[in-house]
Amino acid sequence: MTDAARLKATVYVGGLDNAVNERILTDAFLPFGEIVDVSLPKPEVPSSPDPHRGFGYVEFEIPGDAKEAIDNMDQSELFGRVIKVAAAKPQKETNEGLGSKTAIWEQEGWLAKHAVSDEDRLAAEQARNKSDNRPDDPMQGLEGLDVAGPQPV
Repeated sequence: MTDAARLKATVYVGGLDNAVNERILTDAFLPFGEIVDVSLPKPEVPSSPDPHRGFGYVEFEIPGDAKEAIDNMDQSELFGRVIKVAAAKPQKETNEGLGSKTAIWEQEGWLAKHAVSDEDRLAAEQARNKSDNRPDDPMQGLEGLDVAGPQPV
């Protein structure tokens, strides 16, 4: 199965209680179809007493089963907590986004999105030069406007 097909067949399950384990998650989602894999990511801090990070992923054999699980299990209750069930999103690369070890402006995606073309840079410079020719005092040229209201003819 390709990665895209696997992603379509995988659901994200959030808001899980600490008592939930892989077996319980499998039993809860088994009515919707054949399950290929269940994962509960471990906490990032090894000394954490929590068994998982409060969310997990359930991968089904068929993408249609994943959609059925989302439709039926989203906002349902599991171990006294309302769970969020949605289509899984692709995992970001470790060198992309806010959690990366690379400066955001050095990342390929950011540069492609925020790069300024030479044409735009030249236009901005010309606009700056035009504004430099204006007088420094914004009130200059308003000497004849010392009387409010319409001018007598």
